[in-house]
Amino acid sequence: MGQHFTNEEGEQVEIDVAELQEWYKKFVVECPSGTLFMHEFKQFFGVQNNQEAAEYVENMFKAFDKNGDNTIDFLEYVAALNLVLRGKLEHKLRWTFKMYDKDGNGCIDKPELLEIVESIYRLKQVCQPEEQRNTPRLTPEEVVERIFQLVDENGDGQLSLDEFVDGARKDKWVMKMLQLDVNPGGWIAEQRRKSALF
Repeated sequence: MGQHFTNEEGEQVEIDVAELQEWYKKFVVECPSGTLFMHEFKQFFGVQNNQEAAEYVENMFKAFDKNGDNTIDFLEYVAALNLVLRGKLEHKLRWTFKMYDKDGNGCIDKPELLEIVESIYRLKQVCQPEEQRNTPRLTPEEVVERIFQLVDENGDGQLSLDEFVDGARKDKWVMKMLQLDVNPGGWIAEQRRKSALF
């Protein structure tokens, strides 16, 4: 028998009690105060001293902070974990769109997407192991242009929620570029290794 929570889409989701207890233990260890603050969230991702990468993490924090009190409590933590670990692809993409639509107008324009792609690049630079950092890749500007070519169906220079979701579903490259494709566990290990060296 599990506990029921309402996800972002208003659907009831059942979470196993043992799993919930395990999440709570981890939450209490990481956040003894019972809430997760922005500076702790940044520390978790190892970006507290990197302003550019920190911007992306701040947007992620704000998207998880449902009640807007500048903290993540246990229920918000559970909702975030549930989305990340078990959420349907469409729910994840809708959440990602909401996070990327910084001005909240229901569309993502090129400057918004460029800012996000640049932040993802900087975050990956901070968090990736040293040997993976210098592999050749497209510039953020090239990524944004290619995404708009593939996804902006009506050519209006803005991505609607439907274009965003449909484009990510249809093209694996777009999906990879629109989602943060990194491993937080790897980030933590790398950051701990670096701090042990200093």
